[in-house]
Amino acid sequence: MKTLLLLRHAKSSWDDHSLDDFDRPLNQRGRQAAPRMGEWMRDHDLVPHHVLCSAACRARETWDAVADELGEPVEATVLRSLYLAEPEGILEVVQQADDGDEVVMVVGHNPGFEDLARLLTRRGKGRALELLADRMPTGTLAVIRFDVERWDEVAPGEGTLLHFVRPRDLPGDR
Repeated sequence: MKTLLLLRHAKSSWDDHSLDDFDRPLNQRGRQAAPRMGEWMRDHDLVPHHVLCSAACRARETWDAVADELGEPVEATVLRSLYLAEPEGILEVVQQADDGDEVVMVVGHNPGFEDLARLLTRRGKGRALELLADRMPTGTLAVIRFDVERWDEVAPGEGTLLHFVRPRDLPGDR
């Protein structure tokens, strides 16, 4: 059994128009939402064994804020290839994950994340699929379980969406 956590970066700032998109940091709302997501993950026993994170500033800042709340160190690999990656590219990275890691988290961007979550899942719990069908807002976490032994067996339509958690669903949202 493998569990994939897809975390879209938290809300980013557009205040400095001189910055390249890659270099945009989180805004205040994003800096508040990301740690709350880390708390939720910790409280739901969803601490990843390994993280694959986009090299973009807002993705790295999101991961750092989440990591601070997990209660244990987690190895992370920063990949430039995840920056604005297409769903197939993200899936390829996931399929290369270490089979010893049962829970892998990927931190990145839309539209690739939203499209990948839809591509991978045909089943889901409660309102999770309904919410995913609408959209994947910034800072949202999709938790997808696969009944496979190896990451290279992860395939479209084979995942079950267990959770779809938006920052607004968490305590302390403003």
